[in-house]
Amino acid sequence: MAQAVSANRLELLQIADAVAREKSIERELVLEAMAEAIQKAAKSRYGAENEIRARIDPNTGEIRLVRLLEVVETIENDATEILVTEAQRRNPAAREGDLIEDELPPVDFGRIAAQTAKQVIVQKVRDAERDRQFEEYKDRIGEIVHGLVKRAEYGNVIVDLGRAEGIVRRDEGLPREAFRAGDRIRAYIYDVRREQRGPQIFLSRTHPQFMAKLFAQEVPEIYDGIIEVRAVARDPGSRAKIAVTSNDHSIDPVGACVGMRGSRVQAVVNELQGEKIDIIQWTDDVAGFIVNGLAPAEVAKVVLDEDAQRVEVVVPDEQLSLAIGRRGQNVRLASQLTGWDIDILTEAEESERRQAEFIQRSTTFVDALDVDEVIAQLLASEGFASVEEVAYVAIAEIAEIEGFDEETAQEIQNRALDFIDKQNAEFDEKRRALGVEDNVAEIVGVTTAMLAVFGENEIKTVEDVAGCATDDLIGWYEPVDGERKRMAGILDSFEISAEEAQAMIMSARVKVGWVTEEELAAMNAEENAEEEGEEGEADEADEAEAGETAEAETGEVSE
Repeated sequence: MAQAVSANRLELLQIADAVAREKSIERELVLEAMAEAIQKAAKSRYGAENEIRARIDPNTGEIRLVRLLEVVETIENDATEILVTEAQRRNPAAREGDLIEDELPPVDFGRIAAQTAKQVIVQKVRDAERDRQFEEYKDRIGEIVHGLVKRAEYGNVIVDLGRAEGIVRRDEGLPREAFRAGDRIRAYIYDVRREQRGPQIFLSRTHPQFMAKLFAQEVPEIYDGIIEVRAVARDPGSRAKIAVTSNDHSIDPVGACVGMRGSRVQAVVNELQGEKIDIIQWTDDVAGFIVNGLAPAEVAKVVLDEDAQRVEVVVPDEQLSLAIGRRGQNVRLASQLTGWDIDILTEAEESERRQAEFIQRSTTFVDALDVDEVIAQLLASEGFASVEEVAYVAIAEIAEIEGFDEETAQEIQNRALDFIDKQNAEFDEKRRALGVEDNVAEIVGVTTAMLAVFGENEIKTVEDVAGCATDDLIGWYEPVDGERKRMAGILDSFEISAEEAQAMIMSARVKVGWVTEEELAAMNAEENAEEEGEEGEADEADEAEAGETAEAETGEVSE
């Protein structure tokens, strides 16, 4: 009998070892699952009301069953409690509230109990395996993995990764790319989630970083950190743009990525089913980067609007279709790559627009200043864009215009000031009619014209201004039908910057007592310190780079 027991114990440990190896989980977890299964079976044998614990010795395989009993003064439940006097006979140190163990004889499992135990073990092992998979793959997000296609269903591809399964969903696969069971596949892990059916490992072949990682595998300089991939934009299966920069001035990043006779880039193109790739030199100069990003089109002129992150690009008439690309592909990818909204104009369109702006400004000056068309056109051609500019500029600047003298300049400025006073009076009357309070005018940066616009938008008190966000005043962008669309702000027509809008709101908050002057000063000081810190880091980097260059030059001379 003893021999049979020891054989069973040995067999138990062998089974635990085999399961642990097969499922790649800890042996202790398997033994724990077995102990829980035995515990459950013992409860069905001795009664569910008993608090039973099973323990398996990891060295000998011996199974020990105990019942836990709480030491009490008065017994209410025989199955889980024991009197203090009885407990102290077993263990003199026992006190009320302690738990003592009551040894139970081994259980001879019946068929149903054994089946239940098996189910518990299987479930526990499966849970442990899922935890192991999640822990292993959650830290591998951002890696490329190799696998074998197990099956393809409804456009989704299930991939065997060896110790787990991944899925390439239909929208994460390249167009016109078909996989069959047994095919080898490379993909990018972009997400790992815990779900009811176990950890889900989501793979992608369309993710921009998949291309970046492929280049890192093909270009040793990227892997070594000499060349950096700064941005990637893809139209999966069709075309892509990748921006690269070099930390070593002696290495051309574009040439390194292309490789000898295009061998390196061709390897990536082949993996991506012939996707055409434009490799672009990244630069800190935004305008230069946008010009590079629109390659192969030539650019004549670039006008940046930094507040709106928008850029206007002027191209020669014959370059328009090339700059836009088929179905807008080239400009769309350049926009994704640079992070700026790009408007493409031909030189003819820009000329027409400038002409229209010139006529509009001239007409404004004629109406507002009561001058003839020639004088109005002279003011517009000298760069004056509004009546306010004429009113508040130094007299000498107007007098410098050809054909003007100081007396004429003074008269024009007086008319501009009269027009603004008249306009302000109209705006003031309008804001009173709309119910805008007088003290709103005391907010830093608020003009009389703005007061009228505030009233039209139901902003009538200092509290109303204090409750605004910067975007409410200057507008914002949000995706609409897959495109980034600008939403108008309340003060859109005044062309104020984000900093000016923020200063206006904070001034209102100080007035209503939401923020103190000291807190505002501390916030401004903190922002300034951060900006200075960033500038200092940039300067240090430039100095270090200059030092390295000087050392290199000195080394060359000494050699």
